Amino acid sequence: MNHRKKVAFYTLGCKLNFSETSTIARNFTDEGFERVEFEEKADIYVINTCSVTENADKRFKTIVKKAQQSNPEAFIAAVGCYAQLKPEELADVNGVDLVLGATEKFKITDYLNDLSKNEFGEVHSCEIQEADFYVGAYSIGDRTRAFLKVQDGCDYKCTYCTIPLARGISRSDALENVLENAKEISEQGIKEIVLTGVNIGDYGKGEFGNKRHEHTFLDLVKALDEVEGIERLRISSIEPNLLKNETIDFVSKSNTFVPHFHIPLQSGSNEILKNMKRRYMRELYVDRVNKIKEVMPHACIGVDVIVGFPGETEDHF
Repeated sequence: MNHRKKVAFYTLGCKLNFSETSTIARNFTDEGFERVEFEEKADIYVINTCSVTENADKRFKTIVKKAQQSNPEAFIAAVGCYAQLKPEELADVNGVDLVLGATEKFKITDYLNDLSKNEFGEVHSCEIQEADFYVGAYSIGDRTRAFLKVQDGCDYKCTYCTIPLARGISRSDALENVLENAKEISEQGIKEIVLTGVNIGDYGKGEFGNKRHEHTFLDLVKALDEVEGIERLRISSIEPNLLKNETIDFVSKSNTFVPHFHIPLQSGSNEILKNMKRRYMRELYVDRVNKIKEVMPHACIGVDVIVGFPGETEDHF
C-alpha cells in the first residue's frame, strides 16, 4: 500500500490569503496528498506569507521553527505576498526549501519532485508585471463561513502600501465564475460568504484580460444576492470612493447582504490623505458614513486608521 504524503498549511494575513490557501490545499488533495493540521507531522509544510504588517514578517521564522519541530526532515515552502516581495530573504531562512512568487504559488505541486531537503532555498518568482492574469479562489471547510475571492491586485499607488508590488495590477474574476464558485460553496451547506480581494470595489476591471470594466461592483452584488442557499453575504474592506450610494441602497434592501461595511479611513486629515495618495478626502468619507446610517441606522462600520504617518504632527492627529 502506497504511503500518501501529508501536507499542512499555515496562513498569515488577510481573508484573501485564507481563500487562496484553501484553494492551493484542494490542489494538493487532487494530487493525492493527505491534508493534516499544521501542528501534526507532515511531509511538506506550506506557509502563505503576508507583507502588510511587520509582525507577520517576523512570525514567519517562528512558524518555520514549529514545522521543523514537528518534522526536522519536512520540506518547507513559502508562498504569498512576502515571498513575492523578498524571496531571497525567505530562502535564506534556515529550513526553507522552496519560495514561490505571485504567479507560481498556484502551481506549487509542479515544483515538487522528491521532497528532499535543499541545501539552499530554491526561488521561483516572476517580475510583478507578469502577474496580469486572474486565478480564482475560495475557502471551504476551514471555517464556518467561506471567503470568496472576486478580485486581485491594485492599481492604486498609496505611498505606504506594498500590495501592488506583491500582487500586481487590478484584475477580476468573470462574473459567471464568481457565481459558479458561490453555488459550489452553497452546495457544501455553507450559509455565509465573505467577498474578498485586494480592492473589491474595483471589481470588473480586467475581467476578461482587458482594463475596462465589463461589470461593476454593483452588478456583482446584485447577481450574488440571487444565489440560492446562501443566507448571509458580507462585503469585506472596500475603499470609500468605490462604495457608491447605489450599492449602499441595494444592501439596505437586500435579504442576504448583512448591514456591515469595513471602510478604510487611514487618516482624518486631508493633508495627510493627500500625502498618502489616497483617492478621497475626509468629506467624502463622512458622506458615505452618513448615507449608510441614513438607510441602515443599525449598520456596523469598521475602520482602519494609520497613526504616525511620516510628517504627521499633533495638529494633524
